[in-house]
Amino acid sequence: MEQKVVYTISEGKEIEIGTGKLAGLADGAVTVRLGDTIVLVTACGGSAREGMDFFPLQVDYREKFSASGRIPGGYIKRESRPSDNEILTCRMTDRPIRPLFPKGYFNEVQIQALVLSADEENNPDVLAMIGASAALSISSLPFNGPLGMLRVGRINGEFVANPTRSQMKESSIELIYAGLPGKVIMIEGDADECSEEDLRDALIFADEIVTGQVAVINELVAKSGKEKIEAVVYKAPEAVEAAVIEFCSDKMETACLIHDKAERFAALKVISAGAKEAISAQFPEEKNLERAIKFVFEGLEEKTVRDAILTKQLRSDGRGMEDLRPLNAEVGLLPRAHGSALFSRGETQALVLATMGTGRDAIKTDTIVGDLEKKFYLHYNFPNFSVGECGRIMGPGRREIGHGNLAERSIAKVIPKDLSYAIRCVSEVMASNGSTSMASVCGASLALMDAGINIKAPVAGITCGLVTSEDGSEELLITDILGSEDHYGDMDFKVAGTSEGITGFQLDLKIDGISIELLYEAMMRNKTARFDILKVMTDCIAAPREEMSEFAPRIQSIKINPEKIGALIGPGGKIIKGIQEQTGVTIEVDDTGLVNVFASDGDAMKMAMDMVGGIVAEVEIGKIYRGKVITVKEFGAFVEILPGQEGLLHISELADYRVNQVIDVCKEGDMVTVKVLDVDDRGKIRLSRKAALEEME
Repeated sequence: MEQKVVYTISEGKEIEIGTGKLAGLADGAVTVRLGDTIVLVTACGGSAREGMDFFPLQVDYREKFSASGRIPGGYIKRESRPSDNEILTCRMTDRPIRPLFPKGYFNEVQIQALVLSADEENNPDVLAMIGASAALSISSLPFNGPLGMLRVGRINGEFVANPTRSQMKESSIELIYAGLPGKVIMIEGDADECSEEDLRDALIFADEIVTGQVAVINELVAKSGKEKIEAVVYKAPEAVEAAVIEFCSDKMETACLIHDKAERFAALKVISAGAKEAISAQFPEEKNLERAIKFVFEGLEEKTVRDAILTKQLRSDGRGMEDLRPLNAEVGLLPRAHGSALFSRGETQALVLATMGTGRDAIKTDTIVGDLEKKFYLHYNFPNFSVGECGRIMGPGRREIGHGNLAERSIAKVIPKDLSYAIRCVSEVMASNGSTSMASVCGASLALMDAGINIKAPVAGITCGLVTSEDGSEELLITDILGSEDHYGDMDFKVAGTSEGITGFQLDLKIDGISIELLYEAMMRNKTARFDILKVMTDCIAAPREEMSEFAPRIQSIKINPEKIGALIGPGGKIIKGIQEQTGVTIEVDDTGLVNVFASDGDAMKMAMDMVGGIVAEVEIGKIYRGKVITVKEFGAFVEILPGQEGLLHISELADYRVNQVIDVCKEGDMVTVKVLDVDDRGKIRLSRKAALEEME
């Protein structure tokens, strides 16, 4: 029997969560509805694969075009690889759920979310996240939830829970929030240079909604929840654990506190290899011995790094808790790039290139809510050599898409709104030892200014970490975390912004939540560091260059009468294509009559603008034109005085004497000088050669 619960998020706005009607063989299955948007979410579990040493949680979210009554574009009328938006939703669902499973639980867990109906106003992504929490909560899987999730906007100074797409266009903040009552687990979003206090208030607002949401999901669990299975967590044999600790404990701290990353990793590798060799001889019959040694060794390394920070205030590279690594910024590295920059923070390096294109270079995406277009976008690449490793070379993975999106939305807030160009930034990570996404933000700001893009202000980003004691009684924030501090710490909190406020943010936790007060403290820590980084950046380049690269396309715009658009384009695009082929420029025309001409050569630009101007120019009464005779009739001749614009030169207006035949004065193909006598309401033009000659004399 189907069970439902309803949660009111605002006046006249309800989220309905139901179970028992669809996907009955899944361990947990729910539908979540807001308006006419409905998402099905299922949760299933499996056994641990042989030798597994991590939690294989898999989240998949798909938007089917049939949900909104549409058919996919292209030749193959079927959805294929997930879009960037689907991948980002998978990541946002995964991150808050993962910490709520027991540590050492290595069984397979799979969450699948499918959009069944989309009303084009209510976003399905957050509904999928809510559904994942509810499906896991009613399942038998050892999930320590439920948690609540929502989107928060701020419209006219007021916070709104789960705003519609239309409302989000007016919102100054977009916050995706996930947490337990009183605890934040994950946030992601952007803002129009909001203050830390505004973001904190948004978190407090979200927590109130989450508290009610969790209560409703618990109500559904009481009605339909299954008995939870006892989690089987992996633990190495006690004898092996003791042997690894005995062999490594006196060497571990010294190795973990070597300042240079490569030397530190090399020292740890030597200890690990020694442990394997020594302990393998002690336990020749032990099954999966290598897995057990690795598990204990990594746990010991984690404990050593955390204890050194928490109890001795010692970090691997020797910095204090609030110290930034050495910073360096350079621009104009690459001669052919429109803009380029190299930003370095310690051993982390991001080389960012900015490229300017025409409006045709914008990203156009076919989605279930229609075609979307982006004129600014940022791509992030993380090659194997950036961490000194070999590996399979493939296209961008989910992590790269997620990091690129965070950097993109942080920078997008300072891109001019009336952008005629399409702009692409590409961040090539040269070396990674923590927070490459924030290095990409800094590098992108520098590259855009190097390209001469008039951004509102430079944006810098920095990460704050956290280490807590086992009982949670001690909490220590650390600024600008290393890769190892990210891996073994409890928090990765990225904040990007200008000197005026925050433009982008993302929080990941490995624990089951932190207080809003502690997160606000981390925001203020990040703010201090952000100002230090901005100083280094502005010392490198204080403002966008006045002159763009010689290789960047120039743009000139002209506003024409919309009725002239057809004349400029010509039949089948013949006229506009001819201008582009003859001059080498790119011409774009919109429905309002705005014509943008892109060219990298000044002479080509002038030629194209003259040709466009000639075609779309308006005929002026009383003005003299030199025109071509197109057709000769008994009563006169039709003369083209502007491209595509003809007027009648009556036989009586050919000369100041009586003309017997038109061909006595002109024939087809002749060039004649005429004056415009009149243009009537229907656009018909009356010409006079006689008046033109009189005026010229």
